[in-house]
This record gives sequence, C-alpha cells and structure tokens, in this order.
Amino acid sequence: MAESILIEGSTRAEKYETLPSQLKKLIAEETDLISILANTSAVLKETFGFFWIGFYIVRGQVLKLGPFQGSLACMEINFGKGVCGTAWERKETLIVSNVDEFPGHIACSSFSKSEIVIPVIKNQNVVAVLDIDSTELADFSETDALFLNKLCQWLSFYF
Repeated sequence: MAESILIEGSTRAEKYETLPSQLKKLIAEETDLISILANTSAVLKETFGFFWIGFYIVRGQVLKLGPFQGSLACMEINFGKGVCGTAWERKETLIVSNVDEFPGHIACSSFSKSEIVIPVIKNQNVVAVLDIDSTELADFSETDALFLNKLCQWLSFYF
C-alpha cells in the first residue's frame, strides 16, 4: 500500500534537502523502474506544484514519454531536438528561462513558460531525461539544477 509523504520546508532548497530521504522511504525495496519514476514524478509534482513533471526514456534515437504528472505531453522527441533532445545530446542540464526564446523549442503546451531538463546518465550514456515545466517565466535556478542532478544520479541506479 502506498503511503503519502510530506516534504517539509518553506523554501525550495529546504524541500529539496528532505526529498531524498523521503523518496528512499517511499521506494524502499521497489525495483520496477516505471513504478519508481511514476512515484518520483508524483512526489515532485505534489511538493513543488510545477505545471508538468515527467520522464522521457531513451529508446534508440528517440526519447519516449515515460511516467509523468500534468497535462498531455509529446509522445516522442528526437535526439538533439527541443530542450529535452538537446539536453540528451549535450549530456547536460538545461535551464530555459523563457521557452519561447529557445531555438527549436517543442511546444507541447502553450502554458509552459520555463523549463529545466536533467539527463539521467548511467555508464556515461543518457538513459532518460527528467523534464519539468513551469507556467512562470524564469522559475528555475541553479538550486533546482543542483538538487535535481543529485536526484537523477540516484535514479540512474534503477536503469
């Protein structure tokens, strides 16, 4: 039976600080990747209230939509295309303050104004990306990047 978790803290950084221990409790001995990614995206959505949070999983030369929380999403994204495909290609986190200014941005929703994409890397290969969209301009910072990178490093163990 799933249990609800409460991420304490008033600032994003404080919430991020308690996130790993809470996620580890939630996931505990789970080994199914889809279940882990689904609950991770749900916890992030409940904790931070971002517009869209989800994972795209590498399948050949495309990112395929994985577990997510939010509105409809693009089903697949090509290597090097959009923010997600570019983060995959570069193997680096991308913070986009205004998605309308990102060359080649793929608009899955007109409500999305800013975005952060973090690659999940295992054995020097990107196996997935964590994509988070906000309805606010410039909603992501280096604080988000720091903590979400740590989270994605931890998640890479399950791939």
